[in-house]
Amino acid sequence: MLKFTLVILLFLFTLTGNSQSCYTGYLGKYSITLVMYHYSDDISHAYYVYNKYDNPIKVNGSLKEGELKLFEKDKSANTLATLIFKNFKKNDKIIKGKWTNKSNTEGLQILLKKDFDITNGDNVEWDTKELIQSSSTKNHYFKTIITKEVGRFYGRIIGVKIFEKETDRLIQTIDLDCQLFGIDSVRIGDYNFDGIEDFSVFETSYAGPNTSSIYILRDVNSDKYIVSDFKGVSLEFDKDSKLIYEHNQCCAGRSHMNATYKVVNNTMVLVQKKCIEYDSEKEDFIEVDCE
Repeated sequence: MLKFTLVILLFLFTLTGNSQSCYTGYLGKYSITLVMYHYSDDISHAYYVYNKYDNPIKVNGSLKEGELKLFEKDKSANTLATLIFKNFKKNDKIIKGKWTNKSNTEGLQILLKKDFDITNGDNVEWDTKELIQSSSTKNHYFKTIITKEVGRFYGRIIGVKIFEKETDRLIQTIDLDCQLFGIDSVRIGDYNFDGIEDFSVFETSYAGPNTSSIYILRDVNSDKYIVSDFKGVSLEFDKDSKLIYEHNQCCAGRSHMNATYKVVNNTMVLVQKKCIEYDSEKEDFIEVDCE
């Protein structure tokens, strides 16, 4: 969970000047969906899905001098495959490239058509769209339902759809109201420590590094999910101790609240809470009463 918080922070700090797009088409004879976003520092993050199998594959790289290179890597950071798009332009409706790996150096051709862009701005408006996410469980994949209204700089996530892999059967639609800061909003985790994969949707960011998410728990007796009442700022889940940790800071880091929770019947139960503030006279943090 800490890793997710850091990724969100990195995204917020580099948000200006980025481009976010969704494409569909073919890699060789295989139907795929490709989602990507480009930061202003030429870094590109993306993921693609073979639509027959619905297992998202993350590919990251860079866009330099009109050449987009994306690399698929294993857990040891070894390159498994490379996607190269020459003469790439963010505004192009059709993009062409090549996929290669060690066993197929000749590669497979990629031909994709842009489905939509995700654009921001107070005067920007676009219709509701569905965006496949890069995180999935063993049996399910997810699409966020997103929309953009005039008067709001960023779009909103108004729901999430849960599908069965390979069959594309719609299992459930859950209504939400979350900020859309990036294309990749879903994370997988066992949030109630029952050994079953749950998922979360990024909800909002607050002052400084503080963030929140909506935690959605898998029903142990069905394919359905239940929106939990887990609430807190920058929550971290420790599967070994089966505890949830909350850290809320403000005032340029001069004030901190740390809380620990256990999970009882899918409810967060407070174990302990501690607050500290910086004392200018003592030039150190002191413990204070939590409001």
